[in-house]
Amino acid sequence: MLTIYKWVPRTGLTDGGTELTPGCWVSLTEPTPAEIEKVGDAYDFPQEFLTDPLDKDERARVEIDEDSSASLIVIRVPCKSDSDDSVPYTTTPFGIIITPNAVITVCARQTALIDEFRQMRRLCPPYDRHRFAFNIMLRAATLFLRYLREIGDDADKIERNLHLHQALKNDSLIDLRDLQKALVYFTTSLTSDEIVVSRLGHMRQLGINEDDLDFLDDVAIEYRQALEMSSIQTNILTGTMDSFASVISNNLNVVMKSLTSVTIIFMLPTLISSIYGMNVHLPLQSLSPPESHSLLAFFAIMGVSVILALGAVFFFIKRKLF
Repeated sequence: MLTIYKWVPRTGLTDGGTELTPGCWVSLTEPTPAEIEKVGDAYDFPQEFLTDPLDKDERARVEIDEDSSASLIVIRVPCKSDSDDSVPYTTTPFGIIITPNAVITVCARQTALIDEFRQMRRLCPPYDRHRFAFNIMLRAATLFLRYLREIGDDADKIERNLHLHQALKNDSLIDLRDLQKALVYFTTSLTSDEIVVSRLGHMRQLGINEDDLDFLDDVAIEYRQALEMSSIQTNILTGTMDSFASVISNNLNVVMKSLTSVTIIFMLPTLISSIYGMNVHLPLQSLSPPESHSLLAFFAIMGVSVILALGAVFFFIKRKLF
């Protein structure tokens, strides 16, 4: 989708129709080949500037074309995953092309960044090219922070649910694992984005003025804050997963100990019954000769079995083995 925005004084960014004019902002989201060709023909810069950010595995970087005086800034921006994807949050490449006449953004999927950026109160016109691009990067950093807070809230809800039911369900543990994956994506992307922001401040060939460099320092602070928050969330979630793994192992040991104790208790009467089932001469057989069929031997043997079983129960309770 190709959208053109123009700057109107006292109004801000407005829909600029279909005409590519100097000083506008061109937004390409899920662009078609025809839209890429149209923008490429209107502005003189390498075609790769438009196609490289469409690669989902494109890394964050800065590239300058000296012939056209255009520069490409690729950053990783956060986005919510599709409903059929298990990982709730991920990142995607977002390209910002700064040309002498316009600012062009290109992304291979729909993200909340464009709408969030348009709702910013302090926007600068697109013809203030570097400040405009840095504002987009700033909004991406704040979007990272918002999603990180949402991940933290989701993790807390899952943890409270596990404590409430006092049982570790597979679905809850899988949800925690998916959140951990999302944090890995965020941490990796924020690390590369922070490197790009730091490099922009030292690239004098871009011609960034001092005021914009000061604003870029604020952007770098936001990215460092987001990276630190992502690292903290990752460590907390990793510790939570390790704790639940220990609880699972401990619960299994408790269950096995209880089952073993019950098995030993029932083994004693079974052992005596098995012994008196042998076809050999045994004690107490004289109490019940075959011709009398006395029940005295039966009750004596059962009594001994019950006494041994109760003794085993008392022993296990005393040793806290139940």
